[in-house]
Amino acid sequence: MEIKSHNINDTKIAEIISDKIVINSADDSLDLLGNIYYQGFEKLIIHEKNITPDFFDLKNGLAGEILQKFSNYRMRLTIIGDFEKYNSKSLKDFIFESNKSKQINFVGSLSEALEKFTS
Repeated sequence: MEIKSHNINDTKIAEIISDKIVINSADDSLDLLGNIYYQGFEKLIIHEKNITPDFFDLKNGLAGEILQKFSNYRMRLTIIGDFEKYNSKSLKDFIFESNKSKQINFVGSLSEALEKFTS
């Protein structure tokens, strides 16, 4: 796993670069949060492929559990991916509602992710 640094308006943003799943559980997200916070990052970008597919099945509660960690520690999170492939209306509604806030966002590209952090 590599942590790529982006700096916008004196804000350090971490982007996780990996070919593997980095977040399999709420504990993994807490470990990642602590790691990037310790390195001085204030915001996090992670790619959909780095999160367990179970995250996108809202019935198991994993998404809520993981995102609650980011909310509790006030770490803004943006997830980059192709979310149109999911047929779940609940997930689409969840993504729509999340994108209304500034805390958790789902976007299609890195440029959109960085733009979310500047608005």
